[in-house]
Amino acid sequence: MEQPLEEQVITAWVRLTGLLKNTRITKGMVYNEAIVMLFAYNRYREDGIGVISFKEIVAETRMLKSLVNRTIDSLVAKGYLARCEGKDKRTTFVRILPENIGEYLDVHEQSLSLASHMIGIIGREDAEAFVRIVNKILADKSSS
Repeated sequence: MEQPLEEQVITAWVRLTGLLKNTRITKGMVYNEAIVMLFAYNRYREDGIGVISFKEIVAETRMLKSLVNRTIDSLVAKGYLARCEGKDKRTTFVRILPENIGEYLDVHEQSLSLASHMIGIIGREDAEAFVRIVNKILADKSSS
């Protein structure tokens, strides 16, 4: 007997996230560090400065505040990020350190390679549909 679609979705979700987390695309960097760096790097690519608030990182990653704080502490200690002041003194901000970004870019390149491999398997049209569907799910506030 075939499983209900809801069961199939959950099973597929768990298997995919397990594949992504355990493929070791983050060699030399803890998985959560790579996730936080992805958002800091995306901000850096947008504005050339890369300042992002703690609150934004929590919102984007959906990680617990305590885990984000530990992850940021680790990235600061490794020299990838620096704490900095923003307009709002009550909020913690970090910025990427461009001079130390090379190691992260090596890790990011491995992630891009995995994504390219996945696109090769499912095709560009399905990959674009996947991105559109994920963005639709994330846009729905009731899914949080």
